[in-house]
Amino acid sequence: MNNNWWKNAVIYQIYPRSFKDSNNDGIGDLKGIALKLDYIKGLGVDAIWLSPIYKSPMKDFGYDVSDYCDIDPIFGSIDDFDKLLEQAHKKGLRVILDMVINHTSDQHPWFKESRSSRTNPKADWYIWVDGEKGIPPNNWLSYFGGSAWEWDENRKQYYLHLFAKEQPDLNWRNPEVKRELFNIVKFWLDKGVDGFRFDVVNLFYKDAKLRNNPPKKKKTEIDFENYYNVFTRDRPETLLVIEELQELIESYRDRVTIGEVATDLGVIQYFEYTKPGRLNLAFNFEFKDVEKFSAKSFKEVVEFTEKVFEDAAWPSYVLGNHDSARFISKFSDGKLEEERARLLAAMLLTLRGTPFIYMGEEIGMREGEIPFEKLQDPLGLNLWPKHKGRDGCRTPMQWDEGDYAGFSTVEPWLPVNSDKNHVNVKRQEKDPDSMLNYYKKLLSLRRKYNALKLGDYISIETDNPEVYAYLRVFEDERKLVILNFNAESVKVKLNLPKEEKHNIVFGTHRTKGVINNLVELDPFEVLISE
Repeated sequence: MNNNWWKNAVIYQIYPRSFKDSNNDGIGDLKGIALKLDYIKGLGVDAIWLSPIYKSPMKDFGYDVSDYCDIDPIFGSIDDFDKLLEQAHKKGLRVILDMVINHTSDQHPWFKESRSSRTNPKADWYIWVDGEKGIPPNNWLSYFGGSAWEWDENRKQYYLHLFAKEQPDLNWRNPEVKRELFNIVKFWLDKGVDGFRFDVVNLFYKDAKLRNNPPKKKKTEIDFENYYNVFTRDRPETLLVIEELQELIESYRDRVTIGEVATDLGVIQYFEYTKPGRLNLAFNFEFKDVEKFSAKSFKEVVEFTEKVFEDAAWPSYVLGNHDSARFISKFSDGKLEEERARLLAAMLLTLRGTPFIYMGEEIGMREGEIPFEKLQDPLGLNLWPKHKGRDGCRTPMQWDEGDYAGFSTVEPWLPVNSDKNHVNVKRQEKDPDSMLNYYKKLLSLRRKYNALKLGDYISIETDNPEVYAYLRVFEDERKLVILNFNAESVKVKLNLPKEEKHNIVFGTHRTKGVINNLVELDPFEVLISE
């Protein structure tokens, strides 16, 4: 068995609501995903990660679960899921589920029972605290704005919700809760899923003394970011329970665990959660936080990640997901935006670590412009206009030039991007030079060469700070990657032996030729050579 398949893998994230609508209700579903498995397989990825598909009132679009062991009817049925899993496995695709066990929906039977009285069997399944109405127990804030405490008239107590008030936090200190959550994980493992992405995995335990989070001196417009949230995340008990979870999941063999770690400490904390015996992977969100499109900015992230992780854990990289603005739009200055996106894609897929692709990145989907009256995301609705929410990166997948981009035959839950006529799968499949075919070539190259999957990373110094170069070395296989972050042509000297020659195997502007330690590069050119 290949217990470490995830080291070789490229994982493709699907936001099911926005991927493909099979029954024309305007919302993507499991049968829609099944219809597109050949497309996904054709990309050259190894696994799909599905954002939540469990039964939910959809206050936070599935991250508020009301039944962990059933599928929400808008996505289909448990039978539809079983068929999708079987079809994916037949095509050699693994399936990873989003597991949201920091909190539930307030419509979950557990919470309904818990809030019914102070003496019911599940009274202590959530975090309840005495207090006076109108005076929250401490200064803890919700990610979605305002206090993290909600007064409940029935119990005459506050309950904790680090997200929306409809998402009460579970009490992991209660052994019954922990046992039940482990059983839910086992339920899906027994079905044959290949692993889990654990939502906000570092928030499971909160400070038992309910101490106030210390304020930061530097203030931002977002209240939550004005505190060091040390008492609501990264508690020592969380790491212990992760080790127990990992032991359970590893007993099934050949599975993967991925953590979303919400932290100010970045790479250092990602490493902490992926030490031996803990999670296999933690999303490295540092690329998402890069503000300036520059070789220096991205190189610093990689070099620090390499320094921290070394051989003790396996890194991962992500350029975007369902919670962040599309990177092609983020780094756009109105010109050459696709060239910039191609350069970043090449970087993502040639670094040491497991890369994640968010659906639509492979065709260059842009951030959608969503007017306030069509906004769906509670984050945007609560924080507008300081934060416009996450709907812009969740617009429907663009399959063709049809009225609704081939996603549906009716108006979708979010507006389709206005660029669908030239940014779509059908059009790009026919164009050998399209973004889609560029991704396919990169993914094929990654599959072909062990150096690009498992090789050591060796930084190569250059005499131009906006040219990023590195070697990937596996046994006797060497690949040199050169990325020109400059918007103009440059001649660059690489810190390589003068006599060393490299044959080009892939490039954005040329695909053949020999290069040595002096290279001329076009704007945003990518070269991979051996």
